[in-house]
Amino acid sequence: MTDKANLAEKLAGFDQHYAPRTVAEFNGHDVMVAKLKGPFVWHKHDETDDFFLVLKGILDIEMRDRTVTLGPGEVFVVPRGVEHRPVAREEVHIMLIEPTGTPNSGDPKTAAPRRLV
Repeated sequence: MTDKANLAEKLAGFDQHYAPRTVAEFNGHDVMVAKLKGPFVWHKHDETDDFFLVLKGILDIEMRDRTVTLGPGEVFVVPRGVEHRPVAREEVHIMLIEPTGTPNSGDPKTAAPRRLV
C-alpha cells in the first residue's frame, strides 16, 4: 500500500452485499470493507477467527447460543470453529480483517471472489 485509503470512498464505489473488497494488505492479511443487508449463510471458519468492525448501521452476529449486536465503532471477534451468521436488517458497512484467501462463507466453492479496490 503506497497511499492512504478512505473507507467511506471505497464503500461508495460498489453496491453488492456480502462481497468484501480488499482495501489494504498486511502481514498476509486482507483489510476489507463490505456492505451487508439481510441474513448471510450459517458458516464457520476452522482455521481463523472472524473479525467484524461496524462502520455504519446495526449488525447482529447470530451464533447458535447467543446473538451479539454491534453498532458503529464496535468490534467483535467470532472465535475459530464457531458457527455464526451476520444479519443486517438495514444496510450495514463493516471492516473485516482476515488471512488472505479466507472464504467469506467458510467454503471456497460458495465464497465471494476477492476484489481489490
